[in-house]
Amino acid sequence: MTLSRHYVLAAGGTGGHMMPAHALAEELLSRGHRCALVTDDRGARIPGLFENVQVHILPAGRLSGGPVGWFRAARSIMTGRAMALRLYETFRPSAVVGFGGYPAFPALLAARRDKIPTIIHEQNAVLGRVNRLVASKVDAIATAYDQVDRLPGNAADKVHLVGNPVRDEVMALRDQPFPPLDEEGVFRLLVTGGSQGASILSEVVPEGLALLPEHFRRRLQVTQQCRAEDIERVRARYAELGIPADLATYMPDLPDRLAWSHLVIARAGASTIAELTVAGRPAILVPLPSATDDHQTANAREMAKAGGARTIAQGRFTPIELAKQMQKLALDPGALANAAARARATGRPDAARAMADLVERVGQHPDCPPQYIGETTPAFTGAVPA
Repeated sequence: MTLSRHYVLAAGGTGGHMMPAHALAEELLSRGHRCALVTDDRGARIPGLFENVQVHILPAGRLSGGPVGWFRAARSIMTGRAMALRLYETFRPSAVVGFGGYPAFPALLAARRDKIPTIIHEQNAVLGRVNRLVASKVDAIATAYDQVDRLPGNAADKVHLVGNPVRDEVMALRDQPFPPLDEEGVFRLLVTGGSQGASILSEVVPEGLALLPEHFRRRLQVTQQCRAEDIERVRARYAELGIPADLATYMPDLPDRLAWSHLVIARAGASTIAELTVAGRPAILVPLPSATDDHQTANAREMAKAGGARTIAQGRFTPIELAKQMQKLALDPGALANAAARARATGRPDAARAMADLVERVGQHPDCPPQYIGETTPAFTGAVPA
């Protein structure tokens, strides 16, 4: 029989938290372990993730809204903590791994109460709000970047650089060559703004492409993610410009589209940066200025410093600036291939494996003995309060 340990992964319901948690779960499952996920309603609705994992929805209040909001948040957090404690009674995890987001907070509090080893993973180059609250108390901190801002001074000795785990479909791109490109060939541009697109990309990108020299514009083939309210307007504008464009509000086959792209225009979310660098695709990055602590600007700095991307602050992201940067980066096929190689050099393709190794090392909890494959654990049936 194969020895198996149990691990709880706790993540807020955005793609930035859920994708690396999913990648870690897949790696741990492949090693014969069992995993349970703690998340919120949003996380449970993301399709295609955690299909072989128990999913538990915990309430978690946001620490905002003044005294009334704080009181409600505290009540939700304590309710979530109590539910997590009930889960741990039956699932008996060897470690609890937090990926940020408010649902991770009560799960980590419960683990501390039960003296279960804890690990947090920070996807961004700035330590997130929930991770800052628990960083001094957890056993290990896994980071995606060599430089992470807002780490507490007493946490340096428990920081481990592992990278940001990505899905297997993106990992497969690392072994594929950069798409061939000559001075007359089709130039494939991918524009993505996250799970719901970004309106500013829909406003600026078509107008920026309109300013490119005609011989370059005729070579373009665009794939762009748009918000539903923008898609018909953007489609009409590309038709006016004579630029073939495939537009969608959601791209389940994004890794396939990334595979044949020569250049990507995107936000600078942690998962986006991780996928671009693992795949080795050059980019023009437009960090989201409203991101907490301006973490997207920090995310972009490593890739930009290496020469794999150009960063344009949203305040300077105009059609003229975009056209200028595209011509600098894209009109020389050799320069573009060099940027792709530099992007690839900053990728950390072993992130899921390194993270799983860390979890296994930390999760040697004497009160949580390994299980045998084939054993069952009682189901957790905690209900979310209204």
